[in-house]
Amino acid sequence: MKKLQITLLSLFSLLLLSTACSKTKSYSELLRDEEKATNWFMSNQRVIDAVPADSVFESGPDAPFYKMDEEGYLYMQVVNPGTPGNMATKDQLIYFRYMRTNIISMYEGLNPQPSGNANDVGGNNTSSFRFNNMLITNSIKYGAGVQLPLHYLPIDCEVNMVIRSYYGFQGETGTCQPFYFNLKYYPAIF
Repeated sequence: MKKLQITLLSLFSLLLLSTACSKTKSYSELLRDEEKATNWFMSNQRVIDAVPADSVFESGPDAPFYKMDEEGYLYMQVVNPGTPGNMATKDQLIYFRYMRTNIISMYEGLNPQPSGNANDVGGNNTSSFRFNNMLITNSIKYGAGVQLPLHYLPIDCEVNMVIRSYYGFQGETGTCQPFYFNLKYYPAIF
């Protein structure tokens, strides 16, 4: 009798566990959802499949998005190209302000509100990183995607970007959430 109770209890536990597991998505399913939402968002944009050979980007609110990597994890639209010759140097302290919107939420029709620090004009809520130095905690924290525009554009540029989680904020890489960013960069002034 005791064996039967243990067997039934084990089967019931297994059934509960399988039901609970089936309600959560696997990491590969989350990645597929991220890709699907990103592709949906980009299908509504004008996209150029590569970085211009001369690194001269079209700019303005109607400029195309440039596919910045082969996998389609990063897309960049140049809103304001900045001051020519004002390029960032390795390890230079760069401040930036941003607003970002979750693309999966947009894809699902949830009308998400942008979040970030761009509207906190009077506060000290400016984010920063050391350009091209991914050994510093602040640089790692924001991910490589946020730094990418400064490899091509001057420090005082403004861009819109689609950044998938792989290149996004470090604490969010496992969430598989792509974001639409507006980014503005500023040099540190001493």
